[in-house]
Amino acid sequence: MIRKVLIAEDHESANISVQKTLEELVIDDIAYAYYCDDALNKISQALKTGDTFDLLITDLYFEPDGNKQILSGGMDLIVAVRKVQPELKVLVFTAESRPAIIEQLRNQYDADGYVRKARNDARQLKEAIGEIAQHRRYFPRDTRQHTDKKNAYSFSDFDIRIITLLAQGVLQKDIPAHLQRNGIKPSGLSSIEKRLSQMKDALGFTKNEQLVLYCKELGAI
Repeated sequence: MIRKVLIAEDHESANISVQKTLEELVIDDIAYAYYCDDALNKISQALKTGDTFDLLITDLYFEPDGNKQILSGGMDLIVAVRKVQPELKVLVFTAESRPAIIEQLRNQYDADGYVRKARNDARQLKEAIGEIAQHRRYFPRDTRQHTDKKNAYSFSDFDIRIITLLAQGVLQKDIPAHLQRNGIKPSGLSSIEKRLSQMKDALGFTKNEQLVLYCKELGAI
């Protein structure tokens, strides 16, 4: 039975939406956290008092706002929570839909459920909470199909080299000099820009930062 829920979400509108869904399920013992550090602290304090949370609903990505945090996102929070309260159920509610990330949530992070923020997400939230309350995991069928197919994109050694440089903080315009020093070709800026554009188009990204994060999560860099 799910009696007490903590929502870790930095967008107020999403918080309100989840709260409404919980209230429709007659769950009214609800707490909120806009930062992952605060969420972990609430879970730790509840554990000390013996009034523990039954379910954590968390987003994956939290926008930085100048407040220094130890836990930067939902994945870090899940890892930290598992150390403090291993039996706590975790439902990920996020706009993230990449198959590789969902697979990580299911297999590496052992999340109890995943719901994508999209049309009909209130219905899926109810379904997920109902399944989790019965000690069953919830990953919608379409996401299971996608993760089973896996992402077919194959990174070349050259791809990994330039993405690694970006991850290290090297500006895109400075990458050619790094490649030239190591005798790597092609090393022209236009070639690098073209390759980055091809990768982002293939994976559905618009920013280099998204590509770097994806490769980190995938373990490619």
